[in-house]
Amino acid sequence: MTISLVQFRDGATRGVAAIGADGIARRVDDATTTLDLAQRALAAGTTLADMVARAGAGTQIDLSAVTLLGPIDHPDTAHLLMTGTGLTHLGSAEGRDKMHRAMDEAAHQTDSMKMFLMGVEGGKPEAGTVGAQPEWFYKGDGAALIAPGAAIPSPDFALDAGEEPELAGIYLIDADGTPVRLGHALANEFSDHVTERGNYLWLAHSKLRPAALGPELLLGDLPAHVAGTSRILRDGATIWEKPFVSGEANMSHSLANLEHHHFKYPGFRRPGDVHVHFFGTATLSFSDGVTTQEGDVFEITAAPFRLPVRNPIGRAAPVAVVVKAI
Repeated sequence: MTISLVQFRDGATRGVAAIGADGIARRVDDATTTLDLAQRALAAGTTLADMVARAGAGTQIDLSAVTLLGPIDHPDTAHLLMTGTGLTHLGSAEGRDKMHRAMDEAAHQTDSMKMFLMGVEGGKPEAGTVGAQPEWFYKGDGAALIAPGAAIPSPDFALDAGEEPELAGIYLIDADGTPVRLGHALANEFSDHVTERGNYLWLAHSKLRPAALGPELLLGDLPAHVAGTSRILRDGATIWEKPFVSGEANMSHSLANLEHHHFKYPGFRRPGDVHVHFFGTATLSFSDGVTTQEGDVFEITAAPFRLPVRNPIGRAAPVAVVVKAI
């Protein structure tokens, strides 16, 4: 049975609802946040799904009548880390390779293609062995995680405001330093592709952007094949739309391999921290020549998620950075 958790706010009160196979959202009694519920599950030595079952069927919640929150957050945003991996999907090298080959027509094989082929050849190792290391990037902490429906603020200095329809793994580090996967979320890993195209060494800069998750935390294993649609709306009309696929059947890396290469670093196994890790995509409007603008709305849908990732593009105010010495 597919269960997903949704955090919401009803007036001044926070709550967690579980959406079952019937599609009905019901309050999880005595749960105010997903993090609290997960911490209690770890303390009890059980799963989130079991905690929901123990709570029983609560009051039905009309999700259209409450404010939907992100599926995970942390009261101290510095203890929620957003990271990701790229060139992980079959076909994902095409758009990146075009950008980098244009900079060096004489190149026999770009670094992007080399990285992609490393994943194709060694990204799905046998159980108990370590596979090829993927591309990795840092996006920000919990302050950069945008709520459902809220505008994604593109920095004033950004050269592009582009969507990346992805799946993200949500993790909590247990008291003994063990990463625990809570579930998965549908995501928009917002990026600056023009900056990245300027020089692949600017990838780190292009990824330091906000990101959005859909409202649902899907519990249990992720389906091997996930198919969805990514679209951009301008003034209510769709200006670009394209299907995308994800899940291990469509990836050059296994999820276990991506998780290993992230959590192998001790700094990412700090007890109590929450991690949102983006798994990559192969579908971008930027690759089709689309230039977005402030006010455009990104909408990403994919089964088995029932609720979309839907956010307009905003613009952050310019900030004068002054470094002082004492």
